Amino acid sequence: MDKIFHVELQTPKRSSEDIEKDLQTFADKYRKVIEAGWTVCITDNPMGLLSYGAMETIELLGLPVPPGQLMVHLNTFHPRAEIDAILEAFAAAGGSHLLVVSGDGSQRLHRLEPAEVGIDCQTVTSVELLRYIDREHKGRFTCGVAFNPYEPQDAEIEKMKRKVGAGASFIITQPVLGRDDRLDGLVPFGLPVVLDAWMSKKLHLLSECVGHEIPEGTPYDPMENLRELRRNYPDYGLYLAILGFKTQYPLLQGLWT
Repeated sequence: MDKIFHVELQTPKRSSEDIEKDLQTFADKYRKVIEAGWTVCITDNPMGLLSYGAMETIELLGLPVPPGQLMVHLNTFHPRAEIDAILEAFAAAGGSHLLVVSGDGSQRLHRLEPAEVGIDCQTVTSVELLRYIDREHKGRFTCGVAFNPYEPQDAEIEKMKRKVGAGASFIITQPVLGRDDRLDGLVPFGLPVVLDAWMSKKLHLLSECVGHEIPEGTPYDPMENLRELRRNYPDYGLYLAILGFKTQYPLLQGLWT
């Protein structure tokens, strides 16, 4: 992974009340990131909410997919046929980088069953999905996985060993605030790392995201945290979640120097 900004975008929700407006907003943000030379990262039904797919949105809007500038998230809440269709469309457009995660489910989403992917296990996690992609689409994609520094680290590092063994080629963390010694556990894997820089001041949303309570009144300046991560981890990429395009985006160009 290039050591640059990776900007998270969410496609419009299926329940959108003004889909034309939401599509135009998505297209404007997408083009800005691509033109800056950074990477667009598109989520997959975040928080279990039904959203338009990355590739159907890109195709509908006629958006470009420059090599190495698009990363699509893929989770385990799809039928096998749908997963294969997503992968085929992504590859056909020239895409190669996937973030493979277990994902957020809901009653409206199909959970991939082990029998669908020919694996004998209790539950399909990101590890099993990685193995399936490697087996059925070998050599076509570069797959990354998530790391959560807020989970008990012995167990999280063991999970990471299984993910790397299943074919993971890079790591994207959950949001990191300042310097975090728990990131040292990733060094032995020797893989590129991208740090999630939480760009919202709403820390209660961050608490929900990582499953770790952060008091609501905790002072937090997203741009200062971004600068601190850049200073402390100059060899890592930075993943910008919930980026403010009106106030924060214009400040980014001068930060990556």
